Amino acid sequence: MYSKMVVDINCDVGEGVENEHLLMPYISSCNIACGGHFGNVNSIDKTIQLALKNKVKIGAHPSFPDKENFGRLLMQISNEDLKKSIQNQLDLFLERLFLFDAKLHHIKPHGALYNAIAVDEKLAILFIDVIKPYLNDAYLYVPYNSVVEKVALKNNIKIKYEAFADRNYNNDLTLVSRKQKNALLIDKSEVLNHILQMIKHQNVKTISGLEIAIKVDTFCVHGDTENAIEIVKFINQEIQKSGFTVG
Repeated sequence: MYSKMVVDINCDVGEGVENEHLLMPYISSCNIACGGHFGNVNSIDKTIQLALKNKVKIGAHPSFPDKENFGRLLMQISNEDLKKSIQNQLDLFLERLFLFDAKLHHIKPHGALYNAIAVDEKLAILFIDVIKPYLNDAYLYVPYNSVVEKVALKNNIKIKYEAFADRNYNNDLTLVSRKQKNALLIDKSEVLNHILQMIKHQNVKTISGLEIAIKVDTFCVHGDTENAIEIVKFINQEIQKSGFTVG
């Protein structure tokens, strides 16, 4: 049943780690920071060029406009200021894409914004209203069974369900807080087992040992994880050995 399944591995890139050239050969889609939590014209252009060279699908990675905290804290910001910031980030990104004759494959929000719209309906509606004109044929990456998923589907937006290859889950399918010691999965074999569990059984094993149903179209490995290169190389090879295609 799963022998021909295509597995998408995505990474958050263009975030100042400068390891994109090492990640790109092993991933199939990427989320490029576009100025909210990180990024400027130079980093965006460089990352787009690497993605095109490696035939990696290109996504925009907008965030709260909070470079100081790398977009990982919930920001107190007015609706209008948030709308304007997201628009500015996406305008810049699509302008750079156009210059390279590249296509937007998806949008994936970053950090605290991603987590907030997963549970906050008002914020999810605001976000969908802002990004809808930018999507056209592109997808929105969303967590399964989230508020933003439901709002996106009501707006006829194409979605892809995302799960995190290198993060542990709570029983409600939220991610274990980065403040906790067991938030991150850094052992490459554990990451692989985490992914295969989700692919083969359509569930994820949570930190309490429960197996909770989940749908996944794309798996994220954070590009700033200490051994991200080792992880993506290993899971790319092992997934293919298991009979799947990375693409």
